[in-house]
Amino acid sequence: MKTIVVNAESKSSKILIGEKFSNVMEYIGDRKAVILTDDNILKYYKDKLPKGFPIIQMGLGEKHKNLATLKYIMEKLVEYETDRSTFLLAIGGGIVCDVGGFAASVYMRGIPFGFVSTTLLAQVDASVGGKNGVNYKGFKNMVGVFNQPEFVICDHTFFNTLDKEEFRSGFAEIIKAGAIRDASLFSYCREHAIDALSNKEEVINRMVYDSVKIKADVVTADEREKGERRLLNFGHTFAHAIEKTGTMLHGKAVSVGMVLAARVSETLGMISGDEAAEIESVIDSYGLPVKPEMPAGKLFEAMKKDKKREGGFIHLVLLESIGKAVTRKISYGELQKIIDDLRGN
Repeated sequence: MKTIVVNAESKSSKILIGEKFSNVMEYIGDRKAVILTDDNILKYYKDKLPKGFPIIQMGLGEKHKNLATLKYIMEKLVEYETDRSTFLLAIGGGIVCDVGGFAASVYMRGIPFGFVSTTLLAQVDASVGGKNGVNYKGFKNMVGVFNQPEFVICDHTFFNTLDKEEFRSGFAEIIKAGAIRDASLFSYCREHAIDALSNKEEVINRMVYDSVKIKADVVTADEREKGERRLLNFGHTFAHAIEKTGTMLHGKAVSVGMVLAARVSETLGMISGDEAAEIESVIDSYGLPVKPEMPAGKLFEAMKKDKKREGGFIHLVLLESIGKAVTRKISYGELQKIIDDLRGN
């Protein structure tokens, strides 16, 4: 097991990579707790959950990441006589972690919480960094808070029951981490696609650790996304618009978003055509999509609702090289022209 500590402004959080789910009580101690989880975890792991704690069960998918689910969780916390000393343990993928962290942060103005992260995407993204929230009227993460979990357990054995496309989707965030901050991680992703997709333990461990370390360093420097943390949004401005207009998994939408952002970077003369092509090639080698499926006009209408907008401009994360990202303020008009030109090629 390896431990990475996120020393954020609000509080510290321990990311326990390779820790076993069976050891979770070592981190809860003698506190009373409530478990939040979803249908899949109960299907495969119900007998392995800590005994004696009430369970709140939520449904699967983005459609349950909303205020209605938050209300349901609050009602259950009241029913179980949860007080400020109660620990909320969220066990599941990114949606369970996002909603669980938000619920714990606002119930009684905050109760302690931690995650057992069960998907690859959640281990390298949603469960790390302290962003908790729900979607609102179709827009991603429009209501939420910054608050760090006490701990995140990343047990790779959960991947054995993970849907293959969900597993594949998680590699998008790993590729992203290399593209924005670590060229050696990006190269490792390029060279080990077959082993990674085969869930080879030593390869997965390296990728998860390196990705989490990058995110932890960024969050420690900028917890509330005032500057450097914006770089973690590489590909996400496009991805959130894609998700709003379709049913694509988050990781797959990020894959398309990264290719678009790389091509915008190329058009602006920031990276070479070869570098943009290499990013697309690596993403494609993981069986992830590289082209949007909807018209540019529909994509841009959704992008105009992005949280990073500023009048007629948006802060877009682009690349100066593989391993070095920057944020650029670009007008919607200029961006739309670039994307229209790219889609016309």
